[in-house]
Amino acid sequence: MEKRVQAAAIWLLMLLHGAAVAQGGRTRDKMYQSIVGAGCFRRLNGTHQTGCSSTHAGSVGVLHLINVEADLEFLLASPPSPPYAPMIPPHLFTRQNLLRLIEAGPKNISVVLLINKPEKMKQFSHELNCPNQYSSLNNSETCDASNPATSWNPWGTGLLHEDFPFPIYYIADTEEITKLEECFEKFNNFDYETHAQRSLCAVEVKSFMSAAVSSEVCIRRTRFINNLSGSKYCDPLEGRNVYATVYPRNITTDESEVNEIITREKFILVSCRLDTASMFDGVGLGAMDSLVGLAILTQVANLLRQLLPPQSSLPDTKRNVLFVTFNGESYDYIGSQRFVYDVERFAFPKASAHRAPITFDNIEFMLDIGTLDDIANIKLHALSGTPLVQKLLQQLNSYAQSPRYGFNLNIQSEMSYHIPPTSAQSFLRRDPRFPALILNAKPANKYYHSIYDDVDNVAFTYGNTSQDFTLLLDVGDTKGFKADALQMKVRNVSSIVAMALYETLTGKEYTGSKVANPVLADEFFYCFLMSADCPLFKAASYPGSPKGLPMPPMRYVSVLGGPQESSGWTYRVLGYLLSQQQPKIPKDNCTVLPLHYFAGFNGAGECRLTTQNYSSALSPAFLIDDYDWRSGNYSTWTESTWSLFSARIFLRPSSVHQITTLSVGIVVLILSFCLVYIISSRSEVLFEDLPASNAALFG
Repeated sequence: MEKRVQAAAIWLLMLLHGAAVAQGGRTRDKMYQSIVGAGCFRRLNGTHQTGCSSTHAGSVGVLHLINVEADLEFLLASPPSPPYAPMIPPHLFTRQNLLRLIEAGPKNISVVLLINKPEKMKQFSHELNCPNQYSSLNNSETCDASNPATSWNPWGTGLLHEDFPFPIYYIADTEEITKLEECFEKFNNFDYETHAQRSLCAVEVKSFMSAAVSSEVCIRRTRFINNLSGSKYCDPLEGRNVYATVYPRNITTDESEVNEIITREKFILVSCRLDTASMFDGVGLGAMDSLVGLAILTQVANLLRQLLPPQSSLPDTKRNVLFVTFNGESYDYIGSQRFVYDVERFAFPKASAHRAPITFDNIEFMLDIGTLDDIANIKLHALSGTPLVQKLLQQLNSYAQSPRYGFNLNIQSEMSYHIPPTSAQSFLRRDPRFPALILNAKPANKYYHSIYDDVDNVAFTYGNTSQDFTLLLDVGDTKGFKADALQMKVRNVSSIVAMALYETLTGKEYTGSKVANPVLADEFFYCFLMSADCPLFKAASYPGSPKGLPMPPMRYVSVLGGPQESSGWTYRVLGYLLSQQQPKIPKDNCTVLPLHYFAGFNGAGECRLTTQNYSSALSPAFLIDDYDWRSGNYSTWTESTWSLFSARIFLRPSSVHQITTLSVGIVVLILSFCLVYIISSRSEVLFEDLPASNAALFG
């Protein structure tokens, strides 16, 4: 009987506990409403820190909607119930306004919310006027930040490189913005003088960053702490370059063959940037900034693979084309700096690739595809007007202006130190005599390195033709795309570049009618700008592979162990488009690289001989012992570690309410102590002695 009573008591206590927990959960849900968005995070280099961080427990501020610039004055003077959290639309998210908020200090401003209301926005770029200016050629003529006419990003505010004393949270969803505005209107937007006397709608943002000061400091702290507990403060920015060749290279296992191969092989290096950047975690597509260049490189690779004759038919049978997409270029050219570092040390490609190392003597010249904001205003840049530059310019324009193809483009040239911020900078810093040529357009991207460099910025409309995008088309077959469509612009530039390279390799003018396929450009942009669950990515994957996510892949370089979606998909796509079909090899024998089994356009599966591979995009600064972090020789960017990003709104009680609650708590605590003292001092009166039998049980 006693056991049943005890069991019943235990179940009753558990039931009461469960009810209390459930009630507490419901109460918490009523008190707080989560807000979905993206946080600004902290990056560091060898000299300083940039970005944002909340306090360790989270930063709390009273919501205040900024509709016009004058609304900021309320927060910058003597606001009645600080700290506040201004909700700022993009057109007011300017350098001047943000610096004023920083000056107001954490006493008045604890959180900044960027809300996605772009109706009045005309520009939104927070990169420097001269991107990567401290890792480019050491010449003031390269880029003059004080002169918008000669800077590469005249709309840049530099906010991406500022250090903020408060977290900045970006809210894109319209419903979330409406929730914030309704809360502000209901509780905050009246009787401003009485803010301190009533409950106000507030937001709490948690985005605490572990690292501080600089990369040197956070890495030193990490190495010290790792000896004790394994904690980590920051990670180097690190990704993967993707490369491939038009013609397969011979496998080398005999060391005696290596020197002979090195001296005979010749490569035309065609490159572009793989990554992009923005102020907010996971948001930033880099549509105009780098994706157009990547699309053109992909098209050139596919076109050359199908136009060129077998390598044995070339005038020089050892010539090849090496395509490289460099990762981490947004942060002082991480990928290209590492490529140069590896080539200098005979470490590219890596030993596991079983191919002979490539040296600088093997590279005939480099054609770097930069930012092509305005297709009608493309220039061929070089430090000086060598015969090589003049010859390639003549070849490009012979196809760009040919009435046979109707591209109607005129590529100009600029031979000076006014070099665009592209991967070629890493090669020219090593040796200004290196034959680096750069295709770059006049700057026109007002959303460079921002969340708004997206589908709308490049005016992309998905054609969804469901036609084979791997085939080449006759020049008159546009597949229904208008002449000014993005797909056609990419088709035209890709065809011009591929034809010029064809002539360089074969020694013959290209007289065919086949050009790049605008459907391939259509599918490429759909995959990288709208959804990774797309036909091109499916064709470049193994049959039956899991579908890509219904969202575009991240194109931020990230860190070791972080998402590398962009390089992964680029690896598959380049592998597929540059590979040669092997119809006689069955699926079971197509398992070891360089053989790879792809799903193909029809999804039926096909074995192909591939050439694609990865190389490291980790800055040499993190490989060199006792590296001088302030030298500027290599990129030193790191990313702080953090636990989570979250935001939620709630009613923050007034100061009077808080003081009252605290006072009541203190009174209850004092009364409790008094009651315990009285009971303890009168225990012999209040509690009778227990019988001997019970005393034995409880003694």
